[in-house]
Amino acid sequence: MTSSQKSYRTEDTFTAAAIQLMPADSVAKNLENAKSLLREAASRGADIAVLPENFAYYGQSNTSALIKDEVDELGLAGKFLRAQAQELEIWIVGGTIPVLGCVEPADINRPYARSYLVNPKGEREAYYDKIHLFDADISSSQDEHRQYRESNHYSAGNSVCAVPTSFANIGLTVCYDLRFPELYRNLADQGAEIITVPSAFTANTGEAHWEILLRARAIENQLFIVGANLVDRDHPKRGLWGGSAIIDPWGTILDSVTGNQPGIAIADINVELIRQQRRNIPVRQHRKL
Repeated sequence: MTSSQKSYRTEDTFTAAAIQLMPADSVAKNLENAKSLLREAASRGADIAVLPENFAYYGQSNTSALIKDEVDELGLAGKFLRAQAQELEIWIVGGTIPVLGCVEPADINRPYARSYLVNPKGEREAYYDKIHLFDADISSSQDEHRQYRESNHYSAGNSVCAVPTSFANIGLTVCYDLRFPELYRNLADQGAEIITVPSAFTANTGEAHWEILLRARAIENQLFIVGANLVDRDHPKRGLWGGSAIIDPWGTILDSVTGNQPGIAIADINVELIRQQRRNIPVRQHRKL
């Protein structure tokens, strides 16, 4: 479908897809898997597709060496996003890519977790560097305990990102951000109508909290949430929950990926629902604090 043929169904409606991936043993395989599901999403009418956090590099032991060219979309994953968006003529939220800072000398051991928004021409519209880094101690039983120290491996961003586009205002967030409602309220106040959440939620925290948090952020801000998660629930060291989903302003799950496998959640997004919800329950007008 060419850009001249592709059009949104109405002024207020477009189609979004959340891509769920299972990490592979190489960057090349990860990109091959992402390409396959992006093509499927586009063939099913997606106007925008969201990839998971760290969709290309998750679990690679030599990440520092692999990402040395990931600056201003010049690396392998950055070029991949631009090429796929242009070829498929869709918008892509590029999960996250470990991106080195532009200020020299860059800290190759602590890149930013950067989420790119790429338009159908393959051009970068915006990017967001993950603000909240996952430093947590997670126990699933008395015998299993794991520490996560994302700040040992990544630098934190410091800017909120809401982007006006031709079809909706898009807010960009990543994974652990989901636990910080003030960020989502800030994006809503900036006009965000759909907020994307590329993630690599752990199996333990994901089972307990992923869906609840996605729905809460949608309900309390009266907007759409698109959560695209990595999945690998049975991995002995780095279990990932999956459960990628698209949520409407009422908290309804429009579509989701169930089970321990890759897949696509896809749904029509009608931004008029946001206006209806906000007229019927004018939460913003009733705020006291």
